[in-house]
Amino acid sequence: MTSLRDLGLSEYEARAYRALLRTGATTAKELSRASDVPMGRVYDVLNSLEQYHLIRSQAASRPKKYVAVEPDTALDRLLESKRQELAEKAEQYENVVAELTDELDAAEPVHDQFWTAAVGADETIDLLVERLAAADHSLVMVAGTPSPQFDLDAVGDLVVDELEAALDRGVEVSMLMSPDLVDSLPESVGQSYMNRLSSAQNFHVRTAENVTGVFNLIDDVEVCIEVPNPLDPGQAFAMIDLKDPEFAADLRETFDPRWEEAAPLPL
Repeated sequence: MTSLRDLGLSEYEARAYRALLRTGATTAKELSRASDVPMGRVYDVLNSLEQYHLIRSQAASRPKKYVAVEPDTALDRLLESKRQELAEKAEQYENVVAELTDELDAAEPVHDQFWTAAVGADETIDLLVERLAAADHSLVMVAGTPSPQFDLDAVGDLVVDELEAALDRGVEVSMLMSPDLVDSLPESVGQSYMNRLSSAQNFHVRTAENVTGVFNLIDDVEVCIEVPNPLDPGQAFAMIDLKDPEFAADLRETFDPRWEEAAPLPL
């Protein structure tokens, strides 16, 4: 069951406020009896409730009397207090992340060979988005066949978000596609790319014949290769992520001539 404690009050504070709603204006001594809050604690509890603006006091009376603020107002004030508390916490965490990012990025990257694989639609997309977010200076995207990367109903928006973020941080993005794939894409896909990416000077799209498969070359050291579902080529079955500078260099040597011969796609 939910309680006032869920909004930040202590057990004694919650008891005292509820008791004041029942008793109306009352003294600390009477409230102690009505709420089962020990007399030795009741003044601290009342002071705390006043700081929350949940009660009002009549200082002119002897002994001093207290009355509860209406529940709707009290709950709104508790909610706003929690919102402010969460906003402050979020800002603290953002500052921690910023400091740790600078600290952790100071280490030299390790370029040893390493590979991993993700199987299944969700896992595949999670891996792809993670690796796109890791690009620091260059990102080559090659697509010769339909791919979930261009499905704007779900996956495509995530990919476009990461491409937009990469462009903002100065990553050079080169996308090579087959003409058949371009023709098969829904108009909404082209509009999304044009509206969000085409204005960036470091975003380039070209088309070339005989482009097959789908892969991404990240910072010339890492390759994400999409494995299509044999029963539904438009859906990914798995994603293989290979970190191998030598293999990536060979792939780049193959890609560069094809890129030079490719035709720019008007955006």
